[in-house]
Amino acid sequence: MALILNMIRGFCMALADSVPGVSGGTIAFVLGFYDQFIDSLNSLVSGTKEERKVALIFLGKLGCGWVIGFVSSVLVLNKLFLSNIYDLSSLFIGLSIFSLPIIINEEKKVLQEKYSNVIFTFLGIALVVLITYFNPANSGTETEININSLSLGLGLYIFVAAAIAISAMVLPGISGSTLLLIFGLYVPIITAIKEFLKMDFSYFNVLCVFGLGIATGILCVIRTVKNALHKHRSRAIYLILGLMIGSIYAIVLGPTTLKVPKPAMDFSTFSIIFFLLGGVFLGGLTSLKNFFEKNN
Repeated sequence: MALILNMIRGFCMALADSVPGVSGGTIAFVLGFYDQFIDSLNSLVSGTKEERKVALIFLGKLGCGWVIGFVSSVLVLNKLFLSNIYDLSSLFIGLSIFSLPIIINEEKKVLQEKYSNVIFTFLGIALVVLITYFNPANSGTETEININSLSLGLGLYIFVAAAIAISAMVLPGISGSTLLLIFGLYVPIITAIKEFLKMDFSYFNVLCVFGLGIATGILCVIRTVKNALHKHRSRAIYLILGLMIGSIYAIVLGPTTLKVPKPAMDFSTFSIIFFLLGGVFLGGLTSLKNFFEKNN
């Protein structure tokens, strides 16, 4: 039971991580295993031998589903995203909005402890909105980086971008893929991964640098997130809610960051059907979580 549940969790996280929109951290938070996810990552880095063993088992199950979801997304869903961005963006908005009352209800006690911490919600919203608003890709200019020839400067840029992007993927709110779009690396990295899966090893060095950046980002952010959730949970939850609300703005502007920019989503391109499907999908995941927890 636990293996199937964690693989499904990882699969859903990968789908969120691999396309611009909400982050995998948001999915983990909505499905109720975010604390366990963060604690496991932290234990893997600085825990005891027994803690590392438990963390490795949990993350291994989660990772199996994540790999399946990510490969599926890169090979199949990425094309679907490019051709049906307004429908999928509507779906992600549905996931974001319908997840808010779930989180508020589950963290009601923490949120009621100190209402003045709502300022952190506004800070979270402002952070995502500012990052999205000042995204150079929104101007419609060419921002894609050419990674065919890896230089020292380009390698450093990819390393730093990967570290920042994985930090966003771990945190609920704006996705790491959105940040990669801002850095002009989303399409190049997805293309490199796709070609690597097809046994084209010409991008191997680039992906190694990207992987090192990811590992560094995780090492840097995990301890901070763990301490925030354990010692300042009220502030952290209010901030997370702000990041999630702000991500809706990022999703609306998502089409402007494509390789071939499209207009930002408006009421004419918004799909109420896919929006409601986001809520249905979220409800299904929540019911599945409750089912496995009762029978575990």
